Amino acid sequence: MELLQLQYFVITAKLEQMTKAAEILQIAQPSLSRTISRLEEHFGVPLFDRQGRTIRLNAYGRVLLKRVEHVFQELEEAEREIRDMSGVDRGIITIAVSLTNLLPEMLGAFLQLHPNVRFRQIVEPTDVMNRMLENGAIDMCLTFAQIEGAAIEQELLRTEEIHLFVPDHHPLIGRESVSLNELEQETFIGLHTGYWFRNLTDRLCMNAAGFTPKTTIEVDDVDAVLLLLKKGHGIAFAPDLAWRTRMDLTPNRIKITDLGGSMSLRLAWSGKHYLSAAAQKFREFVLDYFKDLDWQ
Repeated sequence: MELLQLQYFVITAKLEQMTKAAEILQIAQPSLSRTISRLEEHFGVPLFDRQGRTIRLNAYGRVLLKRVEHVFQELEEAEREIRDMSGVDRGIITIAVSLTNLLPEMLGAFLQLHPNVRFRQIVEPTDVMNRMLENGAIDMCLTFAQIEGAAIEQELLRTEEIHLFVPDHHPLIGRESVSLNELEQETFIGLHTGYWFRNLTDRLCMNAAGFTPKTTIEVDDVDAVLLLLKKGHGIAFAPDLAWRTRMDLTPNRIKITDLGGSMSLRLAWSGKHYLSAAAQKFREFVLDYFKDLDWQ
């Protein structure tokens, strides 16, 4: 039994389609079929139930898939740790964020100190972030959402109010505050349903004023929300930090008197997965960075 055989098995098990798996792996389907058959011979049991050309992962296969995924995860972490020890790799940090406009200035400051570190940024809904953190696919999350899990560790960075933002020439321009009841007929720009902030603001509006905002444009990034708002396509809720980092896009911030909610920005990571030296340095940098912010 070889690692390559197990890699082929994992792809096939997840897809439950031999033809599609062979395409992704860029091998001939008969070759993939023989590989799976040899694995089944090794274990002495079928790993898939077959009905004609249809295959379904069976109970034996599910056990193997669970264990093999854990093995590959451990191998990836061993590789990261060995590279740290040898100094060959200066560090790749994978971070999931819920507010992308936080990163440019912060990453720029970090890279001035550690120019050889590389970053991969991911933007995903909360449940996906949570799952990726738990399975070691990312190093950390910078998010307003509550990340949960037995081994999840996190630090509170900042608590933010939620404000209303409106484009130039909107009837609400000049107002210092507004109540939710005044917004029921307004057109909103927002994140997709399923994103934590969208779910939060929908819930707060329903609880406080009995309506769900009429969101006609949905995007996956707060920066995109503010860009569309600047062009006059609607109004939007956003955390105060989003406004402070992109005041050029929307200077028109209005306090909401009865929203009744705030947001806590957190940095989260998994205590059960290896965190590279570069990631540890970045974690400490982020904690210090937010302590030094002088925004009120």
